[in-house]
Order: sequence, then structure tokens, then C-alpha cells
Amino acid sequence: MPILERAGGTPEWKRRTTAQDLMVWTGWLAGVALAVACFQFISDRTIWAFVWDAPQQGADLVSRMFPPRWSYADQLWKPLWDTINIATLGTLIAILFGVPLAFLAAHNTTPSVLFVRPVVLFIIVASRSINALIWALILVIILGPGVLAGILAIALRSIGFIAKLLYEAIEEIDPSQVEALRASGASNPQVLAWGMVPQVMPAFAGISVFRWDINIREATVLGLVGAGGIGMQLEASINTLAWPQVTMIFILILGMVAVSEWLSARVRHAII
Repeated sequence: MPILERAGGTPEWKRRTTAQDLMVWTGWLAGVALAVACFQFISDRTIWAFVWDAPQQGADLVSRMFPPRWSYADQLWKPLWDTINIATLGTLIAILFGVPLAFLAAHNTTPSVLFVRPVVLFIIVASRSINALIWALILVIILGPGVLAGILAIALRSIGFIAKLLYEAIEEIDPSQVEALRASGASNPQVLAWGMVPQVMPAFAGISVFRWDINIREATVLGLVGAGGIGMQLEASINTLAWPQVTMIFILILGMVAVSEWLSARVRHAII
């Protein structure tokens, strides 16, 4: 039964009509039918013998991963440093391109709402739509394997993220400050520097640090397609079934992510 409100605000129960009840039950029936069809589709393409055997296989794999091969850590410091550099340089490049795109995309700063803004929004959407791993796969084919492909993959993925969040922050600034500067005779660069930038700086700092924190995580897997970093050691260890080495890599990745999380939180707190 739907609940309506009287003029005084008191609730009033009203029984559905027959047509409304029929529509509700039809919706539930369609949902159940869709769920059954999806389960049937998945079931037909699933080898259930592997599913039932998965707990035993998982336990066997975990038993082979311990104890970790601690001596292997000496070979991981450079790839770990490469991973941090990939995330950091990729984020800096994304900031360099994302900030101008944000100002071109915002309603209150774009030079053309009909032409420039749609083009920039398309670039932002295209950047955000393709995962960093796919960017890395394409760039490895073009540039060859290595750190450069990883840096550019992180940058291309991050440009849209930074630009989108920043242009939304630009559109939410207090227009009274901008109007006051224009009324006092300030030029457009002065309005931008003194009326807009100070208002979006906290958002910009938070977005940049947050994206760097995300990129640390994404950079760890780019090596799986040859884009440098510790992911290349992870792929090599998995391919050779060196599970104690895989555990050591997981431990270092976990430590790196924990440190980056702590550092980004401290930086955001200090700036914002």
C-alpha cells in the first residue's frame, strides 16, 4: 500500500488499484525471471567440478606460499622504487594536463560552452573510460616494455579523474568573490589568480594526493603487461611457480600501500 500525506502532514494509507497491483507483481516476476535466466547462463558456462574443488586447491596453494622467501627482498627494492616513480611521475603529468582541461570544462571558466566544453568533456570521459592496464598494454606495444609505458599509462588514466573532480569544484566556487574582483576592474588573469584559484586549492590538493594514492595501487599491476615496476617480478614468480617469492612480493606491496595511505592522509590533513 502506498503512503500519502494529508495537508496536515499526517500519513494516510491508500490501497493500490488492481492495475497498480498487477504492475508491481509483473515487475517482481520479471526480476525473478531475469535472475533465473542469468543464473542459467552462468551455470552453463561454469565447470562446477573446479568450483567444488576450489577450497582444496586454494589451501594447497596457500601452503606452498609459506614461509616467504625473505632473501628475495634484496631483488625487489629497485622494482619497488620503480613502481613508486611510475605512480608519482604519472600523477604529476596528469596534473599538468588535467588542470587546464578542468578550467576548459567548467561552465564558469570555459571559453566556449558550445564547442570547447563538449570536446574537453569527451577527452575527460575517454581518459576515465579506459583502465590503466589497458593503456599500459597499448603503450607497451607502441613504446616497448619498460617504465615509460607505465608512467604514460598512469598519466592517461589519471587525467580524466583529476580534470573531472576539479572542474566540478571550479563550478561550485562562490561567484560573489569573482564578481567583486571584476567590479573593481581586475583583468581575467587576476580574477583567475585571486578569485578562483584560492577557492579550489583545497580541492585540488585533496584530489591530487588521493589520485597519487590510487596510482600507487594501480602501478603495482602494470608490470603484468610489461610496463615496469614490481608487477614484472610478480608475473615472473607466478610463471615459475615460485610461490614463496610471490608471498614476499605481496608483503612488500602491502607495506608500500600502507605507507602511501598514511602519507596521503597526513598530507591531506596538513594542506586541507
